This record gives sequence, structure tokens and C-alpha cells, in this order.
Amino acid sequence: MKTEEVRAKIKEIGIVAAIRVASRADALFAAEAVFQGGIPVVEIALTLDGATDVISQLVKENPQMVVGAGSVLNEKVAQACLDAGAHFITSDRLHVHLVAVAKKHGIIVFPGALTPTEVISAWEAGCDFVKVAPCAEIGGDVYIRSLRKMFPNIPLIAAGGINQQSASRYIAAGAVALGIGSELIPPDAIKRRQADRIRELTHRFSNFVKSARDGTTAELRW
Repeated sequence: MKTEEVRAKIKEIGIVAAIRVASRADALFAAEAVFQGGIPVVEIALTLDGATDVISQLVKENPQMVVGAGSVLNEKVAQACLDAGAHFITSDRLHVHLVAVAKKHGIIVFPGALTPTEVISAWEAGCDFVKVAPCAEIGGDVYIRSLRKMFPNIPLIAAGGINQQSASRYIAAGAVALGIGSELIPPDAIKRRQADRIRELTHRFSNFVKSARDGTTAELRW
């Protein structure tokens, strides 16, 4: 999958399903469930032992799925993810060297940032999006709206604490996409293998994004 296709798909779908689980089987189940529900963009957290194997398997078995690596800590780990076929990498903090590695290999990258200084630094480093996290703890959609006013040309991905009550507000505030974890993929739904429940949640969150965009088209300029 080409870089521009990955970038376009993230913008189109507006949701990155963050999969942070305890086993490979759980990760594969969660990824398939959200994909079947209509969200083909998944992020496999590197906190999972064998995460690169999961990334490789998903990429090989489902060419329509955009598969990324999350919580990438350093350049060595980033390279392992790229070797596994990851379409994008993301981190929980601003790490300019990770951005450099990703850009060298033509891979989408969006580091974590929090302050205005970190946001502009990430963008100037050459990232494709800037992930603002954790959003809910530092002002939520109001903070995203403020950042959008400061940096109207930087595509922001809001992540951290986003739920069914707040999802549409983040999009209306100007986020190009949302990073959603347990609210989209509940741990007990994974444990009980409730694929139908996860698919229903993907439908709900997708509708939140769509309805918010339909109501705020004039504010979104990317």
C-alpha cells in the first residue's frame, strides 16, 4: 500500500483503532472485528510480545487493512516494524529520530505531542499527522479547538480518553481523526470473543465521525 493511500485512508475513515492487548490471538481477533465493522485502520501496540509478528500476519493476510505500530520507542524498534510491513508508526511522545526513520523509508508517521511547542516541533520534523494525547485529561475537544486555531494547517489526531459521548465533539473541534482504544474494543468483548459487539461499536463511532463532519464541513480545510 502506497504512502499516499495510507494517508488518505486515515483521513477518510477518521478513526485509528488502537489495539493494546495481552496476546497475539486477542490482537488478531480485535483487528478482524473492527475491520469487519468498517474500520480498516488498526494500530498494534508494541507492548504486546510478538507485536511485529501480528503486524506481519495482518499485512499479508488482509491487503485492504492499514496496519500500524503503536508505542514505538526508538529507531531500532521502528525498523523492526517497518521490516514487518507496518504501514505507519506512531509513538506516545515526540521523538524526532523516529520521524526521520519513517520519512527515510517513506512510511506514514505521527508522533505523540501535547503542548503547542511539541505540536509545531513534530510538524516541522516532517510527520504526516500529529497525535495529541492524552486529550481528555488536558482539556478535551476544547484544547483541540484551540490548537486548530493556532495551527490551522496541521492535521491533528486526537487520542486518549475519547468515548461515545465525546467523539463527535473532537471532530467538530477540528481533529482529522481519532485514536480510540478500549471504548471501541472493550477488553471484556475481546475476552468473550464478542465480535458482534465490537462491530456495533465501530458502526457507532464511524457514524459519530460522519455526522460531525457533515455538520462542520466549513471548518475542515485539509
